[in-house]
Amino acid sequence: MFYDELKKYDWDSTSEAIYSMTAADVERALRKKRPDINDFMALISPAAAPYIEQMAALSHRHTMERFGKTISMYIPLYVSNACTNHCVYCGFNHDNPLQRVTLDLDQVKAECEAIRRLGPFENLLIVSGEFPRLNGVDYLEQVLRTARPYFNNLTIEVMPMKERDYYRLTQSGLNGVVCFQETYHEQAYKTYHPRGMKSIFEWRVNGFDRMGAAGVHKIGMGVLIGLEDWRTDVTMMARHLQYLRRTYWRTRYSVNFPRMCPAEGGYQPKVVMTDRELAQLTFAFRIFDHDVDISYSTREKPEFRRGMMKLGVTSMSAGSRTEPGGYISTPDALEQFEVSDSRTPLEVADEIRALGYEAVWKDWDKSFD
Repeated sequence: MFYDELKKYDWDSTSEAIYSMTAADVERALRKKRPDINDFMALISPAAAPYIEQMAALSHRHTMERFGKTISMYIPLYVSNACTNHCVYCGFNHDNPLQRVTLDLDQVKAECEAIRRLGPFENLLIVSGEFPRLNGVDYLEQVLRTARPYFNNLTIEVMPMKERDYYRLTQSGLNGVVCFQETYHEQAYKTYHPRGMKSIFEWRVNGFDRMGAAGVHKIGMGVLIGLEDWRTDVTMMARHLQYLRRTYWRTRYSVNFPRMCPAEGGYQPKVVMTDRELAQLTFAFRIFDHDVDISYSTREKPEFRRGMMKLGVTSMSAGSRTEPGGYISTPDALEQFEVSDSRTPLEVADEIRALGYEAVWKDWDKSFD
């Protein structure tokens, strides 16, 4: 599994390699048809900052070749904020004094119906805290079966599971799984996740192998920008993606780069990424992997998302509420993160069309299951 592969790479040596890249390394990477991991490190390095316009043009070209003028639309459904973990940066931290809500199936159905009224969504991301007794596999299976009549494509962002549990959920309508490794720095990981099942680094990082072995159709990856040095973290993630592509080649992949915000409990990000740096990372990932789906959530501001639509991003959320029950009421439950783009899904779709692109609400059909 990937944990064994990861041990081949030293964090500090990787950081040193990135920050020692030169303009010549960047220019070499931009000339290559198939950049390797060293080229990727050059493209995310400080040395690449003066080349961002060339990177944007190349990223746009590769995106047009693989995806055309399309932006895939999705929306999250938060079903539970109950969590046994103690992640220091998360609003759902077990120690935070907030109202814990786990939707029952009637509430899930009502949320699905409310989402359908917002726009013609077919891609639903089901999100839950990690509390196996309340929102474990049995509960998630029921949620999937409840949501399936309303949506053609169902993805989950929940606790890492056993291979047999992922397979079981694929038989109940599951198409994809999103999981954020948070950080690939194993020692630092333990300080951010001091207690709970999530504190076991090896279990989490090997979860992607279990998804692939279970035949999950699409796997989403990401690190949290703000925990450790983002350049080193995304390099480790790029290595992870390469490994997964070689090992589980039938699976599709997506990446996301959420920037951390201050959280309930006083957490402040250790690292702040600028818009220009996020754009550089997006371009670098598209140049490195022409086929990967690059997703931006409503964490990002409308004007930034607008600018990135033509330059590498291929999927976006819209109309997001990040607390359980958020689509049918204004609940007291705390949001997991603050939404920066509060426009309605139809407003976002109108903007996509105004830019000459097509908003794609559906890319999977029940007949393929």
